[in-house]
Amino acid sequence: MWAEGSIKVGNSIYHYWVKHYEEPSEDYGIDGGRISKLMLKRNGEIAYNYDRGLDIEPVDKNTETALAILMKEYN
Repeated sequence: MWAEGSIKVGNSIYHYWVKHYEEPSEDYGIDGGRISKLMLKRNGEIAYNYDRGLDIEPVDKNTETALAILMKEYN
């Protein structure tokens, strides 16, 4: 299942796309969880990307916070 939306952290607004499942996946999920794909964009630039494996690490603390919020909700 896909989810899309926006989240504000500090002065930054992130647009996100998350692909998550009912059951966790040790092979493809973030930390063995339910999220297999997650992209965070800020000002049109990718700030984090996970596509069945980490592609782009969080670029800063605000991005880490946005990721943590989405992990709590979907993972």
